[in-house]
Amino acid sequence: MFDYSLVGIVVILAGVALIFIATVATSKEEKDGSKVKAAGVVMIGPIPIIFGNDTKWVVVAIILAIVLLALGLLTNLR
Repeated sequence: MFDYSLVGIVVILAGVALIFIATVATSKEEKDGSKVKAAGVVMIGPIPIIFGNDTKWVVVAIILAIVLLALGLLTNLR
């Protein structure tokens, strides 16, 4: 049978690598004085914690949190 724990480990390592790459890519100082706009969602069980510094991206994060909640509910109903 296929070992799904290996898939989980690969996904976690890919996420850590993406965070590292994004941190390095955004750490360079912008010369034109532009500001970084960001938002994010932390899912703790069914409860989303949404944060951000730009209302447009916070709205996008809220929509993504709703999609994540719907996907979670759909997978638990099966």
